[in-house]
Amino acid sequence: MKFKNLVYTGLIGAALCFTGIQESTAQVADGRYFRALGTPHNPKVPVSWNRYHTNLALEEIMKDMAKKHPNIVKLQSIGKSYQGNDIWVLTITDFSTGKAEDKPAMWIDGNIHSNEIQGTEFTLYTAWYLAEMYGDLDFITQLLKDKTFYIAPTINPDAHDYFIKEANNQNSPRSGMMIFDNDRDGEFGEDPFDDLNKDGHITMMIRKSPTGRFIKDKMDPRKLVMVGPDQQGEYEMLGYEGIDRDGDGVVNDDGIGYYDPNRDWGWNWQPDYIQSGALRYPFSVPENRAVVDFVMKHPNIAAAQSYHNYGGMILRGPGAEEDLGTYNATDVRVYDAIAKKGEEFMPGYRYLVVYKDLYSVFGGQLDWFYGGRGIFTYSNELMTSYLYFHTNAGRNNQDEQFKADDYLLFGDAFVNWEEYDHPQYGKIEIGGFKKNFGRLHPGFLMETDAHRNAAFTILHAYHTPKLSVSDVKEKDLDGGLREITATIYNERMIPTHSSQDLKYKIERPDYISISGARVVAGFVVENEDFNKLAEQKVNPEKISVDNIPGMGAVKVRWIVSGNSNYSITVDSAKGGKASWKK
Repeated sequence: MKFKNLVYTGLIGAALCFTGIQESTAQVADGRYFRALGTPHNPKVPVSWNRYHTNLALEEIMKDMAKKHPNIVKLQSIGKSYQGNDIWVLTITDFSTGKAEDKPAMWIDGNIHSNEIQGTEFTLYTAWYLAEMYGDLDFITQLLKDKTFYIAPTINPDAHDYFIKEANNQNSPRSGMMIFDNDRDGEFGEDPFDDLNKDGHITMMIRKSPTGRFIKDKMDPRKLVMVGPDQQGEYEMLGYEGIDRDGDGVVNDDGIGYYDPNRDWGWNWQPDYIQSGALRYPFSVPENRAVVDFVMKHPNIAAAQSYHNYGGMILRGPGAEEDLGTYNATDVRVYDAIAKKGEEFMPGYRYLVVYKDLYSVFGGQLDWFYGGRGIFTYSNELMTSYLYFHTNAGRNNQDEQFKADDYLLFGDAFVNWEEYDHPQYGKIEIGGFKKNFGRLHPGFLMETDAHRNAAFTILHAYHTPKLSVSDVKEKDLDGGLREITATIYNERMIPTHSSQDLKYKIERPDYISISGARVVAGFVVENEDFNKLAEQKVNPEKISVDNIPGMGAVKVRWIVSGNSNYSITVDSAKGGKASWKK
């Protein structure tokens, strides 16, 4: 597959087009299989993408990737979690074409919220796909020659495994594993969920009651239906499975966490009484601190992607209306162009703005990446019920959920109601949907959605800057002097400095240097037609420019003496390096 003619039409909008397919020459690997297009045919690291992996399995896969692909994959721990687990990052690039830190880079992470574990799988799938397709697909091979990917499958490893291995519901735990006094009774974490029927899932408790507002559907006794306002029900809802351990009259009110790791970032952060879950101060979550330290040490990161669930959304900031002015119109055109193309090849996904289309978020990760570092960042909310039957029934639509359970999962998603003698409620029934249904993809949907989301991040990474030195012109002047004019072109949509970067001077300027010639004067060409120049009087051989725009160029000019050969180099933190030699 090859991107061609991916055009950004600056002032009049944005358009992207995919054209051209380039197949591998290895169509048949052996006498048993025929190669499916766009998929690793005989991977060095075989992985089944229809399941969820524990931390141990993730580590084994990543170490195997680094071992089997030593020239393009390196693995490192960037820090420790609250419980001492490693936070792993894969660096993926063609190391033979330059240092990873000298190329424009993309950061990808998943699973900041512990129950959102398909973010881990989708992130790892992207890394695996890049590594396995390198050398087999020209587009991926060239991409890794030009770009670097920093990929962190889980930035919440403690609670990632806690969700998988312990009894939870679809929504728990959202935080990490720090324990607090959530019910403010002086004890910490003394009243968590209780898996009463020992099935590994925290489902619902119901009880027969003359004042209940629900009945069981006669056609489908799994389903609870609310009666009309003038009707008498048969069952009352008691909430999630558990007991009142601390005797305060409330069930399950002091379990793991409460804080939200995605309200902990140091951009437009607000304290807990304004933004629930914000914890103590920005970056008080150790896992986030490790990510921040890594990003700060890697100024070549020009684009970023985080994965959450649920809803089928491609999100950009701002998270809060108060921060609306941060997102400059020029940058928004880039955001729009990439995301709207993503909508086309990600069925059921919608491009949305957090504050306007969802709710206000203070101290969110994507806002820190863009607001604090000038990095173009999306956050995708994975999984949407649209993937079941290609209809927009909406989240938590009971009829659709039972239909999916019946016809696609054959009853695997629901725990049927069973009686239980509760020590406090008496005779109750326990049942409901399992923790791995609803927000999470069932196995048969995982790989296809992982690939579409990977394609979106690859598109984003492709459009990080790619610089070239072109149209070098010489003109003889009097007195043995020559005028050399060079055009530095950015072949992609993302500029070397976002407007936020320029506003706060987050990153150093781009440098365009000439060597091999004695430089008399150096200029930035502001308007070549009218010979409008801005002279750089100090160190004219190394011209500093503020920005090289997406799908645009800057021109520089030197006056040099002599007739020797020379070379021109470009050095940009987020745009990488380029050179030209006479």
